[in-house]
Amino acid sequence: MSVTAPAVPAHQDVLGHPKGLYVCFLTEMWERFAFYGMKALLFLYLTKHHLFSDTDGYLLLGTYAGLAYALPLLGGILADKYLGMRKAVVFGGILLVLGQLGMAYTGHAASGIQGSGAQDAFAVQVMYFALALIAVGVGFLKPNISTIVGRLYASDDPRRDSGFTIFYMGINVGAFISSIVVAWIGETIGWGYGFALAGVMMGLGLVQFIWGQRHLMGQAEPADTALLRSPWIAGISREWAIYLGGFVLAAVVWQVLQTRIDFGPLSSLVGGHEVTLTELVAVVLGAALYIWFIRLMFSGITRAEKGGMIMLMVLITVSALFWGLYEQTYGPWVAMADRVMDRTTFGVEWTAGQTTALGALFVIALSPVFAWLWPRLDKARLNPSYPAKFAWGLVFCGLAFGVLAFAAANPGSDGRISLWWMVLAYFVLVLGEMVLSPVGLAAVTSLSIPRAVGMMMGAWFLFSAFGEIIAGRMGTWAQIPPDMDAAGALLVYGGVFSRMMWIGLAAGMLLFLATPLLKRLTRN
Repeated sequence: MSVTAPAVPAHQDVLGHPKGLYVCFLTEMWERFAFYGMKALLFLYLTKHHLFSDTDGYLLLGTYAGLAYALPLLGGILADKYLGMRKAVVFGGILLVLGQLGMAYTGHAASGIQGSGAQDAFAVQVMYFALALIAVGVGFLKPNISTIVGRLYASDDPRRDSGFTIFYMGINVGAFISSIVVAWIGETIGWGYGFALAGVMMGLGLVQFIWGQRHLMGQAEPADTALLRSPWIAGISREWAIYLGGFVLAAVVWQVLQTRIDFGPLSSLVGGHEVTLTELVAVVLGAALYIWFIRLMFSGITRAEKGGMIMLMVLITVSALFWGLYEQTYGPWVAMADRVMDRTTFGVEWTAGQTTALGALFVIALSPVFAWLWPRLDKARLNPSYPAKFAWGLVFCGLAFGVLAFAAANPGSDGRISLWWMVLAYFVLVLGEMVLSPVGLAAVTSLSIPRAVGMMMGAWFLFSAFGEIIAGRMGTWAQIPPDMDAAGALLVYGGVFSRMMWIGLAAGMLLFLATPLLKRLTRN
């Protein structure tokens, strides 16, 4: 099925872009409102309400988010082959609403001390199942809403990068609003109220998508409607079999989230902790993806197509490290804000979860700048290549950790660090995000061969999943015992963030060195 759309007549455009872009913009905005609002609360909810230890909180945060970004590989395949992007987005949205509303049931708070408190076992199980529904819902919605955006533009349309940048701004409008509102409600009024609001707004986003689907120009329909609706197993059509399979998958993920395996001496490779089943699943999926990719390289594609796919696979692989560092914002960065930061500014005290809004705020502010910048750099033949943009992303990411490492080493007279250091760190981090994340989505739809774009979009999110899992493991470096004072915590955070700074800088430099070779691969 072709992944490119014909040129869009000017009278169908709004502000220079197809109307369907804004339908996807609003859908993704409310989906991200729900997802990031819940995520801003999750670590704090786990460690304060259910009294998970820091280590268990970081690992669950990483493994849950890892599954949420691994499952788009499956969602992309099913949409490409059977459902079509539109139906996949609707089904994913339904699962997300159910999961977010399920998180609203919090049970009673655990008693005791962090890491060994008596928990409400039923409420914890409800939480795990709600997280499973959200993860599967993201799997169906996330790759396909992005692929729809790519299909609204011809492959050589110079507006493509700007369109994805605008779309990416929608993600962050939702993330910003939710981080302010959902985090405040959850931390000050009640965890369940924050989660419930996330579910309601996801529902509104789903209604908006269904209402606006007529503007998608037929670019999101099933490949074979007759095949999709025909009886398959026990008289059930393929379409309904996929829907039922989605709920079965959620039940499986429910158990996967709670399962860890002790590999004895091999566990030392992950800091002496048990290996989560999520990590094993991700490794298997990654290996299968590389096998599929190698087979694709010998399937008769042209030299230029092969070079573009190799470049894309390298960039997708590199992105995992970027996200492994970036996602510390929802783990150690939030913990640092909660425990050792003076969060008062201009007479207003932010909650720890609300600090996650800073990233989205800077993306909103910088998106128009980068949307304006890329076409002009391209016209002047100064536009960096995809590998160079990714290298800059890693460098900026490393520098952001350098800001917080410096702040941890230089606290104020009260022994705490100023919120303004986190503001600066987020600004630098988002510079890296803007040259990597929306550009990465554009690269997938631009460099992929037509028959593999859904798979490669799924691969993009699979390696985002690896990044989330890496983030969970890296986060355990910053675990703080319950009885540690602020000075001790600052020493831990300073050391961990210094290490992460050097990881980001070194990776960026290596990619800069590899850029000329990767560019040569795409030449005819």
